[in-house]
Amino acid sequence: MQEFVNLGRGEALKRDAFVRICDFKEIYELLDKDVAKEQSSRCIGCANPFCHSKCPLGNFIPFWLRSNASENLEQAFKISNETNPFPEITGRVCPQDRLCEGACTLNDGYGAVMIGPIETFITEEGLKRGYKLICDTPKMDKKVAIIGSGPAGISAATYLLRAGVDVSMYEADDLPGGLLRYGIPGFKLDKSIVDRRFEILKEAGLKIFTNCEVGKDIEFDDVANSHDALFVAIGARKAKKANILNEEALGCFEALDFLTAIQKGVDIGLKDKKILVIGGGDTAMDCVRSAVRCGAKEVLCAYRRDKSSMGGSKKEFINADEEGVKFIFNASPKEVRVNDNGEVVGVIAQKTSLNAKKLDIIKNSEFNIACDIVVFALGFSVLAPKFLVENGVELSESGQIVVDRQFQSKSCGIYAGGDCVSGADLVVSAANDGKMAAKAIISSFL
Repeated sequence: MQEFVNLGRGEALKRDAFVRICDFKEIYELLDKDVAKEQSSRCIGCANPFCHSKCPLGNFIPFWLRSNASENLEQAFKISNETNPFPEITGRVCPQDRLCEGACTLNDGYGAVMIGPIETFITEEGLKRGYKLICDTPKMDKKVAIIGSGPAGISAATYLLRAGVDVSMYEADDLPGGLLRYGIPGFKLDKSIVDRRFEILKEAGLKIFTNCEVGKDIEFDDVANSHDALFVAIGARKAKKANILNEEALGCFEALDFLTAIQKGVDIGLKDKKILVIGGGDTAMDCVRSAVRCGAKEVLCAYRRDKSSMGGSKKEFINADEEGVKFIFNASPKEVRVNDNGEVVGVIAQKTSLNAKKLDIIKNSEFNIACDIVVFALGFSVLAPKFLVENGVELSESGQIVVDRQFQSKSCGIYAGGDCVSGADLVVSAANDGKMAAKAIISSFL
């Protein structure tokens, strides 16, 4: 360990931009075994590891780095998967520069340990070698229903199954995975990775009911009465509005609808069109990079603040820039322009300035951005189904499910976690909610 003196920070290899924009395959290559070992050995083994503290899941990062550096892959695999329900997914999609790697002590002059790619390597290599994730556990004779199959739902199912609890999962869409399947493009997370996780869970006993919306295709009471507890993990799918003229015009899309259609292979007419994505987070980067791959003639991204204020991962901005996306900073949309047929022809924007972090609109600064398609990537809020309120579940003023520290709602036996509780957040944060809620549910059974 502590080889940072002799070894610089490496970088995961990625496919050339001119090649990768032609498909939706993952752009990053898995680390070579020797590279993963060498880069793991750069960890200095801090007595108070900031990487661990900054990780929402509380992953024991220095421990599995040390194990991998010592060529004890099986131990690294067990440690990594102990606290994380899907390390090979978080290793791919987490904004490590804002979390574990951003907090790494070596950032001060040496370059952070490349935690994300090593995390992905450990589980990928472990699964390749046949290491088991969920061992046979004595049954508790308890049943839990999970509504929603996104990150929080997968996480809760993982820890409940590990404890011997029977789990049934209800998903309204045609395939399970939620955000991981339809909200995150394949160039960041290949869907075979999601499928494999569900196969592992099904082998452990998970029952999945797809095309089954609770409250519509099956009554909530039927689910509640046949289980000892429920975990609600419906995410946050309601798009936030720009509240500008013509934002519902023909050619305007909400980000999640846009991404879902593309992931499902639906042709929404992007080829040879000029696409404008409004927003500056990771979802906006997913939209612009998807548009490039769908054959758009030109892809623009307008953000109301400056480059340094963008809320997403730095690597996603870099990747988008490499792939030909053009950025317009300090631009706030005022109106969508339409032709006589009600079709988008552009967006009128206003220039902005930052004054002590306060955003100001510059008077008489309107300018036109010509485009054929507008995608709004302005964030998401929760749209809670009626059956929750009808069964005593409290909602906040913004529509999020209110829970206590044990992730239990005011209705006994109904738990919730992920974006439907916290609002739109990171995959890793939703995973931690699912883990902690599962532990609370298990404790209630003892």
